[in-house]
Formats: sequence, C-alpha cells, structure tokens
Amino acid sequence: MTGTDIRRRPADETRVALPSGAAMPILGQGTWGMGEDRREADEEAVALAAGLDLGLTLIDTAEMYGEGGAEEVVGEAIRGRRDGVFLVSKVYPHNAGIAAAIEACERSLRRLGTDRIDLYLLHWQGRTPYAETIEAFERLRQDGKLVDWGVSNFDVDDMEAWAGEEGGDRTATNQVCYSLSARGIEWDLLPWCQGRGLPVMAYSPLGQGRLLGNTVLGGIARRHGVAPATVALAWLLTRQGVVAIPKSSRIERLRDHRKALDLVLDEADLAALDQAFPPPRRKTSLAIL
Repeated sequence: MTGTDIRRRPADETRVALPSGAAMPILGQGTWGMGEDRREADEEAVALAAGLDLGLTLIDTAEMYGEGGAEEVVGEAIRGRRDGVFLVSKVYPHNAGIAAAIEACERSLRRLGTDRIDLYLLHWQGRTPYAETIEAFERLRQDGKLVDWGVSNFDVDDMEAWAGEEGGDRTATNQVCYSLSARGIEWDLLPWCQGRGLPVMAYSPLGQGRLLGNTVLGGIARRHGVAPATVALAWLLTRQGVVAIPKSSRIERLRDHRKALDLVLDEADLAALDQAFPPPRRKTSLAIL
C-alpha cells in the first residue's frame, strides 16, 4: 500500500466521529512546552482561553508536558467552560499498567479540574502489555472518567498488534507527527487508519515552525492573503480523518490557525506543495519528536 491515493476530507466536515459517538474537532490547540515555567502559566492559560473564544475548542495535553504543569494551565483555561471543550490528555508508558494508569488518570483529572477526559492516549509504547493498558482504559471509561481512548506514536505494526488485543477495536485515534515536512505516514500508516475509519491526530503540524519559511508555501499564502501557517494547516485538513493540534501562545497566530478551517486550497496549490514537499516514495521510520 502506498500513500499516492490519500482520501480527501469533505469540504464541510469540521469534526470526526469517535467510537462513543462523540465528535472531535479537526482543528485544535496543542500544549507541548506549556506549564514548564510557572511565571508564564497565566499568559499561557489566557492564550488557550482566547483560542477557545476563536472556536479552537479541542485542547491536547499530557501528563508529561511540564510534568503535569501543562494540565494545570489547561485546567485554568477551561475553568467555568469545561462543557464547551474537547479535552485530550496522555499517560506515560511507565504508568500504563492497570493500577498505575487509573491513578495517573485521576491525577490528570485533578490537575485539569474536571471529572472526565474526552480522549485519553497512551503516549508511546513501553513495556506494559497492551492488553493491560486496554483493560485500564476500559475500566476508566466504564467509570465515566474518560469517554474515548487511543494511542500516540504508533506505526502500522504497533497498531496491528494493539488492535489485535481484546477491546482494541475501541481505539479512537492515533496521534503522530505529521506535517508538510514530515509526510512519512502517507506511505502506509495514514491509509491503514483511513481504511478503518480511525482518525489521525497530527502533532507538530507546522514542523515546529521550521517549514514556514518555505518560498512555495509563502507564495501560496500571499496569493490567498493568509499566513503560511494557515496554508500548512489547511493542507493537512484536506486529508480525511486528520486532526491538527498546532500550539501557540500568541493570539495573532491563533487567529491564523483558525483561518485554516475556511481556506480552500485548489489543485494548483496542492500540486505546488507536493513538489515543494514531496510525498514519501518508500517506507520510512515513524517521525517522533
């Protein structure tokens, strides 16, 4: 299987369906790097709240980010408006055992100031058997502490092993590194997920900002009267079932991100981006940051 026939997203689709029937927005906010300096926490919370005001109601975080600091920032940002937020967090692999995962989730809930997480992910593979982690996630789901669960940084072979465990068919998403400058998943992982109706969450969708200086990307952005980040995100959102979670603490950049939902790239734009950022021609190792 190759990535030459990537399914396209319907133009009016702004959410993807999860196994529970919940709808996850296709564009949200990341928090990697937040919560590491308490002096910046208030400003970070204000930025996340501003993103919510713009309609970026998906917030992705993890217990790893700032060792819980990012979750505390998120908790402050969503205070009083939890029901309008789709909340994602992740558990460390060393906390993926049954008892440890339940305890880790409860710590995350306290930091987030909520009684439930909409989507809870295993951050990456560890030594805990997948069956044990799935059992922990299912117990948390049945107790109402999370709505859906999934994985992060899993390649095709990992996905097949995980999905083969009892209950693995309830997996709601796979969160991986994906951007114009990191297209390796298009070879086999993205088609595998699309073929099973499994959404893919794209972290570092702007290549940590490095791809934004590309001249082709900049030219397309000028033609549409938008920022390069808007084009890069709009390109990702042409892919069926792909969710992007860019991070920023600056309101003007959040506005640029939000515009990606409204930008329509034409075939000439897409062809130019393919030439500037070629799709993979062979299987490559999964990009992990």
